[in-house]
Amino acid sequence: MKFGSDVMFCDRIYMGTSQCDAIGFRTCREIEGPYADYVGNQFGKPVLFSGPVIPEPNTSTLEEKFYKWLVEFKANSVIYCAFGSECTLEKDQFEELLLGLELTGMPFLAALKPPAGYESIELALPQGFQERICGRGIVHGGWVQQQLILEHPSVGCFITHCGSGSLSEALINKCQLVLLPHVGDHIFQARLMSLHLKVGVEVEKGEEDGLFTKETVYKAVRTVMEEESEFGRDVKTKRAKLREFLSSKSLESSYIDSFNEQLRVLLG
Repeated sequence: MKFGSDVMFCDRIYMGTSQCDAIGFRTCREIEGPYADYVGNQFGKPVLFSGPVIPEPNTSTLEEKFYKWLVEFKANSVIYCAFGSECTLEKDQFEELLLGLELTGMPFLAALKPPAGYESIELALPQGFQERICGRGIVHGGWVQQQLILEHPSVGCFITHCGSGSLSEALINKCQLVLLPHVGDHIFQARLMSLHLKVGVEVEKGEEDGLFTKETVYKAVRTVMEEESEFGRDVKTKRAKLREFLSSKSLESSYIDSFNEQLRVLLG
């Protein structure tokens, strides 16, 4: 994509990183240290960490229809699935995702945009789906109070497209992570969470077509939710430790103070 004076976005990033005095990252060394250091070494620049941005506690109240539905289910039993405001699935992948949620046998709330070529969620639902999941599943096509939903004790699993905002909200809550990225930085963030930090499970996709199936959605959810899964227990343990670390009251302030001090040193 080209912007402004016909310069591609990737070229702008490269030129800016090449010509700057230092590279700043909105993260912390404990999460992305090796990767940030790699970029700094490649460009020969000092690396500064400003710390993660932890969402402030939400003081509003969850919309009544969602609150009444969620309280019907026991703690940590509901799957919440959301792909942000920009991700639009193709019809076949939209169906596979919903059929995968149905296959889990667990209650679920999916906040999704209509698939490409469809004006509404209702028109795109698989045949007979609404009747089969009545009472235990909701597919919502509009905006939802995501942070409040993630905080609800009934929610035990979050299927996310791995946008940075969604991950920030998820990591400070107790829900388990199922990672289903589609584009750009979302893919890098999914691999960071699943392969490096090991705090979530990425949905498997075909090596040639890059597509997921209802079975791979089901498999990822069951891995993080079933108590008898040794791998799932290990993910939960690492997930809890990361949440505890991010919940530290001094984390953000200490990083900001260090970031400011390093800027003063650079300015001489």
